[in-house]
Amino acid sequence: MRFALEHQCPDTRARAARLETAHGVLETPIFMPVGTVGSVKAVQPRELVSDVQAQIILGNTYHLYLRPGTDLLEKAGGLHRFMNWEGPILTDSGGFQVFSLAELRELSEEGVRFQSHIDGSYHFFSPESVVDIQRAIGSDIMMVLDECPPGDSTAAYARESNELTMRWAARCKTRFEETEARYGHSQALFAIVQGVVYPEVRRESARRLVEMDFPGYAIGGLSVGEEAEQMYATVEVCTEVLPENKPRYLMGVGTPANLLENIARGIDMFDCVMPTRNGRNGMLFTTQGIINIRNRKWADDLSPLDPGLPRYASQQFSKAYLRHLFKANEVLGLQLASLQNLSFYLWLMQEARLAIQENRYSSWMKEQVPRISQRL
Repeated sequence: MRFALEHQCPDTRARAARLETAHGVLETPIFMPVGTVGSVKAVQPRELVSDVQAQIILGNTYHLYLRPGTDLLEKAGGLHRFMNWEGPILTDSGGFQVFSLAELRELSEEGVRFQSHIDGSYHFFSPESVVDIQRAIGSDIMMVLDECPPGDSTAAYARESNELTMRWAARCKTRFEETEARYGHSQALFAIVQGVVYPEVRRESARRLVEMDFPGYAIGGLSVGEEAEQMYATVEVCTEVLPENKPRYLMGVGTPANLLENIARGIDMFDCVMPTRNGRNGMLFTTQGIINIRNRKWADDLSPLDPGLPRYASQQFSKAYLRHLFKANEVLGLQLASLQNLSFYLWLMQEARLAIQENRYSSWMKEQVPRISQRL
């Protein structure tokens, strides 16, 4: 994996870069559609390429480990072949899902024992085992196992939790270096900065992970209920410490405005379920603002879903038609809404990159944020 910083705006930390992986080059800032179980919900892989113009997708170790399991993934030749996706894949380590989905979990120095949310069966994740699982999945970018403390944790618990995350990160790195990639392509292992919203814990977490010398760094534990300004302040603390010559990934964030604000603070990579999950519930993100397509006001509106977005779903289908599909409970409605939202997110990243390269990101962002955040 190679990372090249191409340009940084003089008045913000916003930056444009290239990240080369075994399955393709990413041009940052970039948003990664979430394909938790090997599928971006309601969207085919070919649509991710042709309409959405996705450069990379995200899979999840916890879910893929439980279903379909590493035995089948290995038999298929890895997740890329199993789901017929030729581009890069990043896998989350599953730590967040263990702490948020598992019905029962027992945390120890060795790892975490948990009950599956599917059938109640017991499993154990250690720093070493999540590396082995991600080797079997074959993702281009792997994540270390971390503890995900609640957003309302005390500073004392945040420190204690971060100490465990540091020890687990070191063990993950050792296991990664002891093992080899599968399926004929290289893999990279990213660390995760934790510390809730406590600046001193975040600085310490970032500083120690940088000393371990990972090829990339993620910021975890945000967008879990804290105020937006707390998120932005925490990201600023982290990017002050994280090296400029390596990629920075903000996990699980967020709204279009969240993405633009965090790009200004030096973030390169994002993922979030919001575009597909909200789309399946009738919320559309557009170049003009946010639409609840179920509302009566769109019943007779035959204008395109998003006249300002040059993508297939955005131009070829009307608001009235999509509302009709939702009211009739047609699956096509979920598909078109998901395509619209993902296409918008990826378009927004492309426009942000262009604004960075032309040294106008700050003014462009100030113009975009109120427009794309308004309810229509």
